[in-house]
Amino acid sequence: MSPRAVIAVAGIPAALLLFWLVGFWAGLLVLIGVPTAAYLLLDPSQRRRLRGISRKQLGR
Repeated sequence: MSPRAVIAVAGIPAALLLFWLVGFWAGLLVLIGVPTAAYLLLDPSQRRRLRGISRKQLGR
């Protein structure tokens, strides 16, 4: 299995556990809010470079 597939498979039970522990809406807020906050913390030059990279190149 590729490393990305392992992360995706592990993310499903983690999300279900999060939903069960804190509720659906709070869990959804965490699952969407954390990556969004991480993106917003990047410098403008880093965001520009990230937008220019295709998804296949992100895993390098």
